[in-house]
Amino acid sequence: MHEAVRASLPELSQYLPWAVDYQRSVTSQFVKDSIGAFASGRAYDFAIRHLDDDDAHIGNVSVWFVSRANGVGEVGYWIRSDLAGQGIGTEATARALQVAFEELEMHRVTARIAIGNVASERIVQKLGFLKEGTLRDEVRVGPRWLDHSVWGLLDNEWRYERRRYQEQAWV
Repeated sequence: MHEAVRASLPELSQYLPWAVDYQRSVTSQFVKDSIGAFASGRAYDFAIRHLDDDDAHIGNVSVWFVSRANGVGEVGYWIRSDLAGQGIGTEATARALQVAFEELEMHRVTARIAIGNVASERIVQKLGFLKEGTLRDEVRVGPRWLDHSVWGLLDNEWRYERRRYQEQAWV
């Protein structure tokens, strides 16, 4: 995972606060936090790997509850830059949505994407999310504050889109 992040830092550091002053310790802490979050049911972080080379880290996709009482969750992802644009992020995110809606029984899943991150917006568009608005100065990345677009997908929309996901072999 560390090597995949290092190879993608020029792109990741534009949009993600954790990538700005990235060190190996960031990866180690992420793995430790992920294990704890998974064990307590707070978040579900998945490594993205090729079936024929499970040692090569391609990226991560995560889904977590924002409000368990209301069945609201969020999804986030990143793909190694040299493998972006191949549909890997779409397929991995579709599978994370399947977990969110079918296993965790979420009612709604959102995605927050930094304005300008066209590749990430394309993923949620392909998956049928609707753009709901813009959060101004949502996240600080280095010295800059970034606006984020907010995208949402409801469980009934997921049920409709799931057929298309199956046809595309995403789930």
